[in-house]
Amino acid sequence: MKNLFYYLLIVVQFTIFNTLKAQSYTSWFTGDEADTTTISQPGIVLMGGAGEHDNAMRWFLERANGGDVVVIRTSGSDGYNDYLFSDLGVEVNSVQTILFNTPTASINPYVIEQLFNAEAIWIAGGDQYDYITYWQGTAVEDAINNLINVKGGPVGGISAGMAVLCGNYFSAQNGSAQSDVVLNNPFHNTIQLGDNDFLEVPYLSNVVTDTHYDDPDRRGRHATFLARKYVDTGNPTFGIACDEYAAVTIDENGQARVWGDAPNYEDYVYFIRRNCDVGLPEFCEEGEALTWDYNGLALAVLRFNSVDDGSDWFDLNNWVDHEGGEWLAWSVISGNLQEVPTVAPDCSVGVESIKATELSIYPNPSADFIYVDGVFGPMELSVYSNDGRKVKTLSLTENQNRIDLHELTEGTYIIKWNGGSEVIQRIGK
Repeated sequence: MKNLFYYLLIVVQFTIFNTLKAQSYTSWFTGDEADTTTISQPGIVLMGGAGEHDNAMRWFLERANGGDVVVIRTSGSDGYNDYLFSDLGVEVNSVQTILFNTPTASINPYVIEQLFNAEAIWIAGGDQYDYITYWQGTAVEDAINNLINVKGGPVGGISAGMAVLCGNYFSAQNGSAQSDVVLNNPFHNTIQLGDNDFLEVPYLSNVVTDTHYDDPDRRGRHATFLARKYVDTGNPTFGIACDEYAAVTIDENGQARVWGDAPNYEDYVYFIRRNCDVGLPEFCEEGEALTWDYNGLALAVLRFNSVDDGSDWFDLNNWVDHEGGEWLAWSVISGNLQEVPTVAPDCSVGVESIKATELSIYPNPSADFIYVDGVFGPMELSVYSNDGRKVKTLSLTENQNRIDLHELTEGTYIIKWNGGSEVIQRIGK
């Protein structure tokens, strides 16, 4: 009876141990459970968030070179297994999804072994702050960085997975940052940015990524992230963003290819940089609206609406060379984001190279008409309301320089052109 008691005690202890072990993570396996070793190729995949782009995912799998793919997540289930193993037509040895139910999974020997053995790692969507708190400073972080920088294998992520694949990641520690909120207070507590203390991703150490970019509009918060990093560190920071059905792949040479489904989806990819010699924001104070203007040229943005073959590209070595896309200038005036077409930055001569001739607008304020002096040849001006909405587009020539204000209500407006802006007042009689 005594031996039976000890036997039962051992069984109970073993059962409890394995229950606790199983509770820390859940695993789903598809394919050959025997580890294989292949020579994979480096690569990073950034995906916006509403769904995977099949051709970008094929690019990711091809770089695994028939090896083992591990998907990591802190919520969700095994939806990637069949998709990656068989649906895309790229042969791999296995696909395993590991769901981290608790942070203790990050020290589980089996989990860590699987990650170090992987030829490719995919970070699913979820809550990026869970990823930071679960994985930062653990062997999971070591395994991902080992694959990227030692083994030279592909790593990718969607939504929250994309959010953490950069040096200056937005952690969402205090919830999501809203554009209208942070533009009017760039020191709002929802702005929590990393400082190269997590994943070590080539070409992205000085980058803030952003996802789900068009739902809701996140351009304003992204511009604010870049302003804050510049103010906090003194180092200009870059941005990469994806709308929900767009993706970016980055190879070992720093060539970023853009993947979309135009014209079926009007989803964009954005590469955002400080415009040449533009300095710190003109006004960036706690509790006050951000101004980062520099005559409308604070940020140079290359925007892509791309097709699904990855033919459009951008060079992350110089943040200028590209195939496809259109250049935009972003600026922020009193918390309002402005966007106008522009040309590629030429930093050999500085931001002055893309400024238009200085214009003189008068009378200001005015009830009926204003006139623009300094127009040489055709040029386009845009009129924005004080809350950032474009309300009028104007085409002017040297001989036709009068602007009719009658259709505008009384108030403050901003007239912008390629290289400048001016605030005007429309008043009643």
